[in-house]
Amino acid sequence: MGGGFVGSHEQDGRQVTEDVGTNVSNGAADLVRARNQLLEGGLPRNPRLDAESLRSALVDLFELWLTTKGTELGITHDSGLAVVAVGGLGRKEMLPYSDLDLVLLHDDVDPARVAEVADQLWYPLWDAHIKLDHSVRTVPQALRVASGDLIAALGMLETRHIVGDMELSNLLIGGVRREWRTGIRSRFDELIEQAETRWQRSGAIAHRAEPDLKNGRGGLRDIQLLDALAIAQLTDAMPGLGPDVPGGGLKQAHRRLLDVRTELHRVAGRARDQLRAQDADEIGAALRIGDRFDLARTLSDSARTVSYSVDVGLRTAANALPRRGLARLRRMPVRRPLDEGVVEHAGEVVLARDARPQRDPGLILRVAAASAQTGLPMSATTLNRLSEDAPELREPWPKDALNDLLILLGAGRGAIDAVEALDRTGLWGRLLPEWGAVRDLPPRDALHTWTVDRHLMETVAYSSGLSTRVARPDLLMLGALLHDIGKGRAGDHSVVGAELATHIGRRLGLWPSDVRTLSAIVRHHLLLPDTATRRDLADPATVQFVVDALDGDVQLLELLHTLAEADSLATGPGVWGDWKASLIGELVRRCRLVMAGDQLSKPEPIAPELLAKAAAGGVHVDLRPGEGKYIYTVTVIAPDTPGLLSDAAGVLALHSLRVLSATVGSEGASAINTFVVSPKFGDPPDVGLLRQELIRATAGDLDLHALLAKREREATGAGPSPYAQAQPRVIWSATPTGHVVLELRAEDRIGLLSRLAAAFAECGADVRWAKVVTMGSAVVDAFGLDLVEDTSQRRETIEKAILGVVPRPAPKPPEGAGPPGSATTS
Repeated sequence: MGGGFVGSHEQDGRQVTEDVGTNVSNGAADLVRARNQLLEGGLPRNPRLDAESLRSALVDLFELWLTTKGTELGITHDSGLAVVAVGGLGRKEMLPYSDLDLVLLHDDVDPARVAEVADQLWYPLWDAHIKLDHSVRTVPQALRVASGDLIAALGMLETRHIVGDMELSNLLIGGVRREWRTGIRSRFDELIEQAETRWQRSGAIAHRAEPDLKNGRGGLRDIQLLDALAIAQLTDAMPGLGPDVPGGGLKQAHRRLLDVRTELHRVAGRARDQLRAQDADEIGAALRIGDRFDLARTLSDSARTVSYSVDVGLRTAANALPRRGLARLRRMPVRRPLDEGVVEHAGEVVLARDARPQRDPGLILRVAAASAQTGLPMSATTLNRLSEDAPELREPWPKDALNDLLILLGAGRGAIDAVEALDRTGLWGRLLPEWGAVRDLPPRDALHTWTVDRHLMETVAYSSGLSTRVARPDLLMLGALLHDIGKGRAGDHSVVGAELATHIGRRLGLWPSDVRTLSAIVRHHLLLPDTATRRDLADPATVQFVVDALDGDVQLLELLHTLAEADSLATGPGVWGDWKASLIGELVRRCRLVMAGDQLSKPEPIAPELLAKAAAGGVHVDLRPGEGKYIYTVTVIAPDTPGLLSDAAGVLALHSLRVLSATVGSEGASAINTFVVSPKFGDPPDVGLLRQELIRATAGDLDLHALLAKREREATGAGPSPYAQAQPRVIWSATPTGHVVLELRAEDRIGLLSRLAAAFAECGADVRWAKVVTMGSAVVDAFGLDLVEDTSQRRETIEKAILGVVPRPAPKPPEGAGPPGSATTS
């Protein structure tokens, strides 16, 4: 029987299985009770088995029941009958609620006898509600199924004898594996196509908020794929990744994925492959990994190790496939030189025959740069040899090594795969030890698509496409690589990262002035986007604040401007757009003027005809094209009454105009509110219609709140969810001139600005200007406020009113209750 109990778990687990073995005559009910006992605890000395011990105990449990039941039914070594297991039990990876996949083999046995045995074997399991995938076949029948169905063939490769005629089981196991080896050439393309379809459907585990641990890219199915290639004798099931591989290599990654999936079954109380966000903290704690962020980091590391191993395995297998026909007559692949000591061979980047890694510390970067530039993968053998033989680069780095690093980083998206391969084999951490703190680090912000290390490489890739905008593309590439290097450590990541960038710059051999610039890039990489989207650009003090922070360095301003775009593009969809680009561009333009000693241009005065309308009184709406194809400026002139900003923003929202910014002004008794808007689709509505509905709204004849709620219900199909994924956050600050700024970070909803303006009005807070930046489903809104009385109590009142109109996460249900909206809640 399968063993594997750890310490004092062994005796308790065996006692449970032995109890089942003595009560098989009672059907499978005792099997279910024993499984539940293992899951729930209750063992004398160890109330809870760890994940690995639980799997081992479940294997023992099911094997004992099957062998005992099989013996009872006459399935013996000379009976012509055998029971074999595939799936989890076949792999000895039995999870709490895994299906039981069994095949009853028979050889020249009376069909009535076979049917009787099958019924007596399957029915107790069905009666106990154990999920059973079963079949009854002869060995030739089973082999025919495997030869015609790829999925069935992959499953039968995991076949393991349980009870009965072992020679019969061995005939099947040997036959399936023999046919798999001889037929792999004709099935290899289908195998790859099946895997790619699965990856496309399930996504990559490393970058999914709720990953599919079984079918996702880097999951357990991929490890089974490697095993299948190894059985075909095309590759090693556990390829070596080098002595410094992070995370412990493929074997450790496999165990971690199994452990998480085991605990997922235990928490869910049923078979489940997708890790839900609400279960992550509990699973992380059960495995003693930490919270959901620690669990996400562990999964990312494991999945990326598996993904890299599969890439290597598939390439190795493709190169190992026997050639037939005319292909056998072709000459051996030519070794094409790529760089000193680096050549292309058989579609991979490999070392030249005369390369001497022990004496050439820069060889790692030359190999990686050649891979990034050509798009060819680095040979696993080459990487392993470099891991074992290449010495450390001396500090400061030789100029050639720095140049090769810049070539690597400037290769666009090719750099991502090259650095990933270096990282999975421990070589990247050798070149950049600081990388360990950000490796597989999950983002804390829902806007971010990637782990921090992958985000850095995505930023590098986008920066390479923008490098001609700057005079120092080398510093742009290095700044992109290091701008978030301070994350994963205590303190402000920009401050911590700037200090790390100084040390790294010196190590790379940069000039002292370039080291200072690199450090400043990292320190101030958020300065432009934060200022442009959260401060009043018309305020000269705002521009002077940025100029002072950069010490008037025009080159640094240029680098930060380009990095801001690359960083936003690498964050996720919707983070960079025309509006954000125009805001940062305007801030940079104003900063350049000040740095050049010129005076800032004054804001354009309100058009005389609009001033005349304000002086005359009444309600007026003006709409003009703005700076951009889909941007317009709407000016609303109306009697200056409380709630006007809310009414105007609500009318704009009703007509699908997304407000990007708002400025509040006045002339006499009239308010002059200016909105920069962008239609969600089509052209903007007629100004006459906007004016008419604004009049109705200010007169109280148009229930904006009800109409916005209705529009929200129509947009969501079944009514708006009041819940969000992340908690909203309010941040208070002051401008250089002393005005109060309230920044809101929350999830968006239809008419949010209107609701927020109404909340400000109810609290008696005057909004002087507003900037609304929408990034996907999230918003970062900044409001310049005039507060007659700025006290902590006053701020608390305003904050409470603001949080009352934004989406918030659902409250946790009480113990034993279902999720909000389920049948268990009222």
